[in-house]
Amino acid sequence: MIILIGSQKGGCGKSTTAVNICADLANQGHDVVLVDADRQCTSANWAMDRTANTALAKVHCVQKYENIRDTLFDLDKRYGFVIVDAAGRDSRELRTGMTAAHVLVVPFRPSQPDLDTLPKMQEIIVQAKDINPNLAVFGLFTMAPTNPAINEETDARTCLNDYPIIKLLTTILHDRKCYRDAMSDGLGVVEMDNPKAKDEIKKLVAEIV
Repeated sequence: MIILIGSQKGGCGKSTTAVNICADLANQGHDVVLVDADRQCTSANWAMDRTANTALAKVHCVQKYENIRDTLFDLDKRYGFVIVDAAGRDSRELRTGMTAAHVLVVPFRPSQPDLDTLPKMQEIIVQAKDINPNLAVFGLFTMAPTNPAINEETDARTCLNDYPIIKLLTTILHDRKCYRDAMSDGLGVVEMDNPKAKDEIKKLVAEIV
């Protein structure tokens, strides 16, 4: 199964989402490969840090840029799950990845700058579905405020009604320090002691897999 994490904007938690999905699937006993298709190499660096701890569930990692379509098809034959971290912009990696993926997860913060990217993102998705009509597309709120008094999430949900091609997931990833701590140690939050973050990732994986 090929799961692509892609967005039109950087800083929305794309790499964090990708590596945490990998960690959870690996801990479930699945054979997982992470494809870092973002030249910033955030996911690849996480995978490198992870290999230093042999006690952790194995997550394989490859880096691939430009046209990644054939690479994804090949990896899908050899691994149970192929998780792709594409660059946070309109890139060749994002577009070719969409033509091969089974699932596209579009992470975005519940903020106006992120919501402003949705019209262009929907246009790209429509074009990709001409080639890959079975692509399932999900929207994921990330880095959401933990303060219940902040109602950005409600406003963002209303905005998503204008983009029916992107099905909004019920899972929300909140802005928690443990996500940043996990990234720096090659861990997933499912391998840490924050039950709220762990529950978020497990619910996310259950929704998209």
